[in-house]
Amino acid sequence: MSNLNQSNGMQKRLILMTVLVFVFFIAYEFLVLKPQKEERMAQAKIEQEQQQNQAPEVVSTNTTTQVNSADAPIVDDKASQNIITTIKTAKNIIEIDNLGRVAQVTLMEHQYKDENSNQIKLFKSNQLKPLEVRFSNRNINNEAFKVDMVATSSNVDATTQQQELILTQNLSGTVLTKKFIFYPDGHYDLEVTSTNNEQFFITNGFRPDVIADMYAVHGFMAKLNDDSLEVIEDSDLKNNKDLIGLKFISNFDRYYATVVYNFQKSLAITLMPDENNNPQAFIHGNSAISFSGFMGPKNYKDLEALNKELIDVIDYGWFTFIAKPMFTLLQFIQSYVGNWGWTIVILTILIKLVLYPLSYKGMVSMQKLKELAPKMKEIQAKYKDDKQKQSMHMMELYKKHGANPMGGCLPLLLQIPVFFAIYRVLINAIELKGAEWILWIQDLAEMDPYFVLPILMGITMYIQQKITPTAVQDELQKKIFQMLPIIFTFFFIWFPAGLTLYWFVNNLFTIAQQYTMNRIFEKKRVAKAN
Repeated sequence: MSNLNQSNGMQKRLILMTVLVFVFFIAYEFLVLKPQKEERMAQAKIEQEQQQNQAPEVVSTNTTTQVNSADAPIVDDKASQNIITTIKTAKNIIEIDNLGRVAQVTLMEHQYKDENSNQIKLFKSNQLKPLEVRFSNRNINNEAFKVDMVATSSNVDATTQQQELILTQNLSGTVLTKKFIFYPDGHYDLEVTSTNNEQFFITNGFRPDVIADMYAVHGFMAKLNDDSLEVIEDSDLKNNKDLIGLKFISNFDRYYATVVYNFQKSLAITLMPDENNNPQAFIHGNSAISFSGFMGPKNYKDLEALNKELIDVIDYGWFTFIAKPMFTLLQFIQSYVGNWGWTIVILTILIKLVLYPLSYKGMVSMQKLKELAPKMKEIQAKYKDDKQKQSMHMMELYKKHGANPMGGCLPLLLQIPVFFAIYRVLINAIELKGAEWILWIQDLAEMDPYFVLPILMGITMYIQQKITPTAVQDELQKKIFQMLPIIFTFFFIWFPAGLTLYWFVNNLFTIAQQYTMNRIFEKKRVAKAN
């Protein structure tokens, strides 16, 4: 009979656990990850003044030979950022500096603007730059950071058709050549060669530093030939790490990425931590290598147009298996609706319909437990000194009325993965950037500027809580539940408007379901009494 007491205790623990999972998930990101991010940013500013690019100690693709790269010399960043070529495509402007590196990428599409209405630039001035080359030979490497590259053109217009650009660096022991083809959609093909069989490495650079916030993963990703993904978040790389047999690599923040890919010939890289243990990737070039690249937003359609495998650049975390088809559905709906805000509303309704059987079972179970609450109190009071008899009579009561003490919270627990999946989808969807909805929401990827949606979400959560029957008797648990609307409203103030919209609409339909269920049970109760 002790099993029933255990079931009652388990029910309370599961309900409390469900609440705490949501609260912890949000509180951890806001109270722990955000301060860590701010601390890292402050430290990075200090270190920028004394930053020294370190070259990796790497293993060559020739497994019989280890190639140790010399340290790159300290370079005056302002002096080294003389732009020798500017490439304009239909989607971005790419600036190449005198060392043949990508100094900056400016996104030119109208939706990619910062808080000051300026077009978004992907890179900070003192970070490791994309397409920087490091030689294995220390002397040549030191020289390479002092000798300017020569470009075939200072301005390249690839807005309507592909264009070629060749960069040449004449060093005492070798000639380094970079042959680009730039395309109107902003991506490029690159062939890099060195004479005299001089071994080199080339990097895709540190990730874009536009939005590296607490809400989403940022760091490094690689896709291997077996289609598995290797993800290393910022600050998590303690030692050098070699990876071979790669289809693509990506250094990314929340919305933007620097991607290098080759689906015909595998890449081999060495990952090396910077001063903050952030991952930096160095591709093994040997004396010749070719690949394609892309620097910009992780837009699903743009990535798919380059290669379907590149959609894996968008990382949804643990719930990718749910999130990917959910985003596909989101795109499908948007293609007909034409507005991302209403698309989120429709998706929320569809999710509620799919999960309705689970919600219905949970509501029915909670209604039965509510009806039985007076009798349960009587039994508890009558047999307060005899737990065995109390359990026996409780069991008989549940059996007689077909009630399940676990039935109210298990359906809720089963819905948690769906919430986290939609959370990841809406947090990572660059498509929401600049997407308007209603009058005051000008960007679904940003917080509601007037806090209307978070307040409405809190109000609907409170109403939902008031009309939902509960069998919880513990006063502490009751107080925790009563505080939830306030806590969630506070956290959702900083959430993207698209995610808050989802939760608000979800609450509205839950209220409608619960209200209907309450009326049905009330009619049954009255009919039974008569």
